[in-house]
Amino acid sequence: MSLGIVFPGQGSQSVGMLADIAAEFPLVREHFEQAGKTIDVGLWQIVCEGPEELLARTEVTQPALLTAGVALWVLWQSQGGRAPAFMAGHSLGEYSALVCAGAIEFTDAVRLVHQRGKFMREAVPQGEGAMAAILGLDEADVISCCAEVPGIVSPANFNAPGQIVIAGTAESVQAAVENCQNAGARRAVLLNVSGPFHCALMKPAEDDFAAVLKDVQIRMPSIPVVHNVDGKVAVDEADVRNKLLAQLAEPVQWITCVKTMMAEGVDSMIECGPGKVLAGLFKRIDRSLSVVNLGTLDGLNQALSKDVLAGKNDRASDGE
Repeated sequence: MSLGIVFPGQGSQSVGMLADIAAEFPLVREHFEQAGKTIDVGLWQIVCEGPEELLARTEVTQPALLTAGVALWVLWQSQGGRAPAFMAGHSLGEYSALVCAGAIEFTDAVRLVHQRGKFMREAVPQGEGAMAAILGLDEADVISCCAEVPGIVSPANFNAPGQIVIAGTAESVQAAVENCQNAGARRAVLLNVSGPFHCALMKPAEDDFAAVLKDVQIRMPSIPVVHNVDGKVAVDEADVRNKLLAQLAEPVQWITCVKTMMAEGVDSMIECGPGKVLAGLFKRIDRSLSVVNLGTLDGLNQALSKDVLAGKNDRASDGE
């Protein structure tokens, strides 16, 4: 059995996340306190107590989710969890993967995604951008529905077959939603997000982010990391840097990322973060994938007890 470990992105956060694990394993809180000191934000208090609106601010969400993923990975290792053949992360989760694969130091990454969040928020004034989930429509049809609309709107996340997120100006996204509905989408709904990520509206953030990114030391990952922009593993440190920069305004090719790992023999996945967003996407991409989530104490114990995750059996349950 070949294992992949994947890290979720924005939208997986919630007030109180990892509370049961932190009560059992102090290293979780320690990671959040270290991250909070790094960016001068009371990160652990926000995660524990909220308010939800503050946790949802992208410059807070990003370091919080990165820290959650890294803490769970350290915990997984400390409890004897098996090393994966590949890692990947959805959007922000790609930074978690790179930290856990040894490419970026934890505190460097905390500072980096905190700044990334600020630049992404500042790129588009509040209310001028939007994102929407399109369900039950083929990729080609979604692309066509966006292309027919004046202004800026395009696919932002190719999450799973029949589940694509679009992003752009609020007016253009609304028009594209109507086009998708007319084209036969099962559902087309606006999302409650803090900005129109992974589209051309993020271009203004690139220069500022590039200036911060160039000062961060990047090493080649010790575990191959599959990148969002093209579903490929970087060839060198410069390629890692270029892929991270491009990710701001380019769509997340999550289907391609998963298929790349599967083509290399990965047939079991661990979602290393709060929630079960990625587990749901895996079921849409390929139901043969076995998935376990580490976001709760029960999930962690279940994952550690699975013989398949120690390479002993042929299959595992889906962890749902």
